[in-house]
Amino acid sequence: MAIIGTGPAGLFCAIHAAGPGRRIVLFEKNAEPGRKLLLAGSGQCNITHAGEITGFVTHYGSHGRFLKPALMGYSNQALIRFFTDRGLAMVTEENGKVFPETRSSADVLRLLIQECGRRGVEIRCGEPVTGIAKGGAGFTITSEKGTHCATNLVITTGGASYPKTGSAGDGYRLAAALGQPVTEIAPALAPLLVRPFLFAGLAGISFEGTRFTVWRDGKKVGDHTGDVLFTHLGLSGPGILDASRAIRPGDLVRLSFVGTMRREEFAADLAKRAAENTGWQVSTILAKYPIPERLNRKLLQLSGIPEELKGSQFSGEMRAALVTNCTEFPFPVERLGDFAVAMATRGGVALEQVNPKTMESKLVPGLFFAGEVLDIDGDTGGYNLQAAFSTGHCAAMGIGKRAEAPGR
Repeated sequence: MAIIGTGPAGLFCAIHAAGPGRRIVLFEKNAEPGRKLLLAGSGQCNITHAGEITGFVTHYGSHGRFLKPALMGYSNQALIRFFTDRGLAMVTEENGKVFPETRSSADVLRLLIQECGRRGVEIRCGEPVTGIAKGGAGFTITSEKGTHCATNLVITTGGASYPKTGSAGDGYRLAAALGQPVTEIAPALAPLLVRPFLFAGLAGISFEGTRFTVWRDGKKVGDHTGDVLFTHLGLSGPGILDASRAIRPGDLVRLSFVGTMRREEFAADLAKRAAENTGWQVSTILAKYPIPERLNRKLLQLSGIPEELKGSQFSGEMRAALVTNCTEFPFPVERLGDFAVAMATRGGVALEQVNPKTMESKLVPGLFFAGEVLDIDGDTGGYNLQAAFSTGHCAAMGIGKRAEAPGR
């Protein structure tokens, strides 16, 4: 058995496929395994999320249904036990994110590599695969150092994000060469570059649990709630990153700065406060809402309202402009961050031709896939790593079943 790629999906697949009489070889083009895993969770490795595994499927968009068998076959609780049973304790934050107690991605990777070694898995680093041929007895894998024959082959090369780690989309090319359909790829979980962006001077300001909508060609195509962050170039934060999978260049994001308050609710409340405090400056009235002071001044400026303007001078036209800017401020999306900054890849090996119960190709017997090379991308918060581990385990179980089948 051969596995191409030593990310979490590849290592986990090897660990669970290993057994007496099975030779497992992992091919890795980098000098060391798991380089991209070291970046997970900003180096702290947000390994999964808490909660019932049945609720996970909603965090992968329209592809959650495909993942359900793999997630149910190897849950978040099973994953946590895997590491804790081997001495790496896990902690769960209030937001549900699960991290190793040491807050170290390197510790997660080290444990996976040690477990591979304990089970006799051979890891060949610095050996990029240059070609694959399918024959009657299995596969011939060609690398820069020679050829290797395997009855079963698993492609776990990841996506195309963070290419400096070696994640350059190699698996798509290898899959396509074997006749496996691959959908168009694009960055996912990426920040938005906004033009014009009028808040560059406010970079670093964040908004918790705020509402925003996405518009395309004058029609609303998305309604979201999440944490948002101003960058020097546009919008980021968990809420924006999760929504970015369905955002396209040219879309318009309308963001509320008043939390979950609806436009009508905010408009009525603002009018009431202005009427009751005619001697106050409008800036003082606005300060009663959860809007940072620097943003407060900027919104007044953009609404054409002088800071010293009193409530008694606050016209209906001014109020309407301020209400719009506070609850539906428009951010035109020039483009999404590229693969160098995107946390995941949208698109990949088409799911229609992969068996969700085994991760085996429906077109090429003995060919399996796991991890981000598949057309799967989940929300931030540990969902993508859980998918990698679960599909890696699923592929290992699928290979085991295939080996046990009559005539194999």
